[in-house]
Amino acid sequence: MGDSVLGAVCAALLYQMYSGKNEGELAKIKAVVVSEDILSKIALNLQIDKMLLLGKGEELSGGRTKKAILADAMEALIGALYLDSGYKAAFDFVSRCITPEIVQATGANYHKDYKSILQEYCQQVFRCYPEYRMVKKSGPEHERTFWMEVCINETVYGTGQGRNKKSAEQEAARVAYEAFHHE
Repeated sequence: MGDSVLGAVCAALLYQMYSGKNEGELAKIKAVVVSEDILSKIALNLQIDKMLLLGKGEELSGGRTKKAILADAMEALIGALYLDSGYKAAFDFVSRCITPEIVQATGANYHKDYKSILQEYCQQVFRCYPEYRMVKKSGPEHERTFWMEVCINETVYGTGQGRNKKSAEQEAARVAYEAFHHE
């Protein structure tokens, strides 16, 4: 429920702040602002990591710093606030947390969604979609590292590694996109 409240508040804020932007632009900004990266950062700023009740295994494997856990906890907090105090209280809380992130995401140095950018570029230039393939993964389940490559028309244009497939794909997309723009 918290993710739905977060999405509704974020959409309302974006429309209020940037009513001149089209729906596609607003959706891209929203995707960045409600991402695991941003929500986990907000959770750390609020010291939610110190309040988590974790199992022994999760505690030993660094669960307090895992972005997925922190982002989920942030969404749960928003949902609980909504259920306990209503939409206005949830709106005010989310607005205080998210508005600075919206401003930053619309600035020049924001975290770019390279997978989306590369996909749009590939559709324009190559008339196809990039394809992501896992090259390998290593490490124990709680500390996995993934290596991904991005192919366009069966040619590898970028590789990346990360703690999950999504972050490895983002890195591969970044490498590919930057390679196209240095040519």
